[in-house]
Amino acid sequence: RLARMNVPEKPSIEGLEAKWDEWWEAAGTYRFDRTKPREDVFAIDTPPPTASGSLHIGHVFSYTHTDVIARFQRMRGKTVFYPMGWDDNGLATERRVQNYFGVRCDPSLPYDPSFDLDALDRPDDDLVAVSRPNFIELCERLTAEDEKAFEALFRLSGLSVDWNHTYTTIDERSRAASQRSFVRLLQRGLAYQSEAPTMWDVDFQTALAQAEIEDREIDGAYHRIRFDLADGSRSVEIETSRPELIPACVALVVNPEDGRYRALVGTNAVTPLFRAQIPIV
Repeated sequence: RLARMNVPEKPSIEGLEAKWDEWWEAAGTYRFDRTKPREDVFAIDTPPPTASGSLHIGHVFSYTHTDVIARFQRMRGKTVFYPMGWDDNGLATERRVQNYFGVRCDPSLPYDPSFDLDALDRPDDDLVAVSRPNFIELCERLTAEDEKAFEALFRLSGLSVDWNHTYTTIDERSRAASQRSFVRLLQRGLAYQSEAPTMWDVDFQTALAQAEIEDREIDGAYHRIRFDLADGSRSVEIETSRPELIPACVALVVNPEDGRYRALVGTNAVTPLFRAQIPIV
């Protein structure tokens, strides 16, 4: 005899993720067992996502790849060390805090212990300058909220992360580990200091990494610039879209097959503005 069953017309999945997240957490399904020997451990060096912007489908896609490997290694009997961290350090966080609160960091200002964001006198469409310690407090305040949103999303997507092992790139442990690593690099002669060209942000007054640069195509201008010959007999013209590089000019190069300039090879010219003598080759 068949028991009568109430089958819903449309199955519901509301609350399914939360239900299993709570169950996995209570059962310790993905908890890392530190007592296991090293040969039984599969460790995943999780690249921490930058907790300084809106979440998107790419976050779920990229960390799903890692999660597939973690689950496969568990099926093989490995104890998986799978922490999750948040990258809340650097210019991405600074820019988010600047845009979110409408402030900018001014290291010359003293710390204001009674700082009240809501009481700031804001000029139209302008950023309010705040001290560096006050700015850092705003960074810590906003990243804490952003990281809650990130964790909620990854929990919702069912990542098999041990949420007892979370970290941030600016927390005390991470800073200490980073400093120890730098000291070791220094002792091995792999860290050094030198004068070299760098990319500079005139707004933030700080150096930039290539990864933080966004390329954009814009219309440029083409310039025709006159170089006098050193003997004063005549001048020649070059065409360039980069006149700002004239201070670095060390030579003029001509095509020896071009009859207009063949006779100039071996003579000297002088740069405009700076009057530096340079060879024509």
